[in-house]
Amino acid sequence: MQQFEELEEVARVGVSDEYSDYIMYTTLSKEVKENKELSLVLEQLAQKEYKHYQFWKRYAQQQEPKVNRLRIYMVRFFKMIFGLTFAVRYLERHEEQVIRKYRSVEHLIPEQDRTEYIQMLADEEHHEKEFSSRIESSTVRYISFIVLGLADALVEISGIHAGSLGIYDSTEIAGLAGIIAGAAASLAMASAAFAQAKQGFQGSAKLSAFYTGISYFVTAVILASPYFLTKNMVEALATSLGLAVLILVITTYYGAVIRAQPFTRDFTEITLIMFGATAVLYVFGYFIRFTTGISV
Repeated sequence: MQQFEELEEVARVGVSDEYSDYIMYTTLSKEVKENKELSLVLEQLAQKEYKHYQFWKRYAQQQEPKVNRLRIYMVRFFKMIFGLTFAVRYLERHEEQVIRKYRSVEHLIPEQDRTEYIQMLADEEHHEKEFSSRIESSTVRYISFIVLGLADALVEISGIHAGSLGIYDSTEIAGLAGIIAGAAASLAMASAAFAQAKQGFQGSAKLSAFYTGISYFVTAVILASPYFLTKNMVEALATSLGLAVLILVITTYYGAVIRAQPFTRDFTEITLIMFGATAVLYVFGYFIRFTTGISV
């Protein structure tokens, strides 16, 4: 009796999850109907989710599906801001949790339903990822170059600002130093990305260089802006670092979803490196000012 209740509980969750995903993929399919290939892929995903819903409905016949409207709105928002590929990959991350729940009741599935159950797990674990790879936009290929440019810019420019403050005790000079260094480094990073992309990358080396260089320079300008808005050193540095963390949250999460990698570890590592470099370079800059007598 207890085992049946355990299976029914997972089935109730499955009914709502699978039906919500069916609605989600159906909605996305209609929103991209001008692209027949993408629309067809999403329709196929929707039909798979509906079959999964019908499977779990057998074990929770009294359960009406509860559509997660909030998640639907969120995914549609992600599609509008970050693109269709990100939206579908975001849904895939949710599937990992669902699969663990399904596997927890594998021993309770009746023998006559095992073949369909195994097929459903195969759909969740493999087939949907294969489908999602078919809707990958060309821009996604260059996400690693964008993230590379942003991560380097956040660490280097924050450090340059802190070092300049340590030396000159001037927010304007620190801001200018960051922009000038950002312009020079963006060209260097673009050149490195171009050379790297030439080594077997399935995409345009020129676009790789462009994305890397632009993302680096734009980040440098954003991080420098607080230094021109206030003469308070602490306020400028804190605001700039706050912007850096915000950019880091967005880009790291985007990259984690697209590449199916953990978010927390990458975010923590880069954040610690950024704050560590900022502190060390400020102390180093202050030491230079103290030993050379520079005063601006």
